[in-house]
Amino acid sequence: MMPATASAILRTLRPRQWVKNAFVIAPLVFSRHLFDAAYAWRAAAATAAFCALSGAVYAFNDVRDVDQDRRHPLKRHRPIASGQLGERTALAVAAVLAAAALAVAAWLSIELLAVATAYGVANLAYSLRLKRIAFVDVAIIAAGFLLRVLGGAYAIHVPVSPWLLACTALLALMLGFGKRAHELAAAGDGATATRAALAGYSLRTLRAAMYALAAATTTAYALYTLDARTVAFFGTRHLVWTTPFPAIGIARFLSLSLWHPRDESPTDAILRDPLFLVNLAAWGATVLAIIY
Repeated sequence: MMPATASAILRTLRPRQWVKNAFVIAPLVFSRHLFDAAYAWRAAAATAAFCALSGAVYAFNDVRDVDQDRRHPLKRHRPIASGQLGERTALAVAAVLAAAALAVAAWLSIELLAVATAYGVANLAYSLRLKRIAFVDVAIIAAGFLLRVLGGAYAIHVPVSPWLLACTALLALMLGFGKRAHELAAAGDGATATRAALAGYSLRTLRAAMYALAAATTTAYALYTLDARTVAFFGTRHLVWTTPFPAIGIARFLSLSLWHPRDESPTDAILRDPLFLVNLAAWGATVLAIIY
């Protein structure tokens, strides 16, 4: 394979977006098995499977949207839209990655295979139709995060807290609406030319939804830390003192998406924001110190 083609394939798979698959590891961390090799390798394999599956979805989606991407000021530079990568090659890569991901999932557990299959089907439905429907498009994205958490739990055969699932769903909805708000503001009158679902959104509605979800996410996290089962499992009530970290992270996302928006998507900007990253690292270190 020519280096240029390999580079184009890698960019099409969007490895920068694979950070979302860190949600697969959440059940490992909160089950107190992070440093147990027997559990850790299974979680790592499940994460790799979701990375391969999400890469396959990105490749398929870029083929599906090639004409629309060519009209977008930024997406027109993507390998398929710009002609750097052929559509047949992209589809072949997507098929191989999807098959490999499902094979790994089946090897780990039948439940994980079911979750991975549901993730793939949901994303195909999203690419083919559902991404054109306002609110349904973001709901599918949020479902993808829930499936990642469930997949991580099934991979290592541990139960997952309903509160953890609630936090995941609420946070994912807020992130999705933040991205739509940025796209709507940036596109102006030509919004529907780049994403059909934007016709069903308004900035006022998105702002209200994001504020409500920000409050709900923070509250759900605090309730998780105070839940009797959480306290009994970890043997401490100190986890509640980590609540300010999610609150600060959420406030920073609101800043980047609503109050002080940048040219790039807030879901991309947040991953390069020093304040957010320092806060995230501090939250992670504090949680590990408390539960381990």
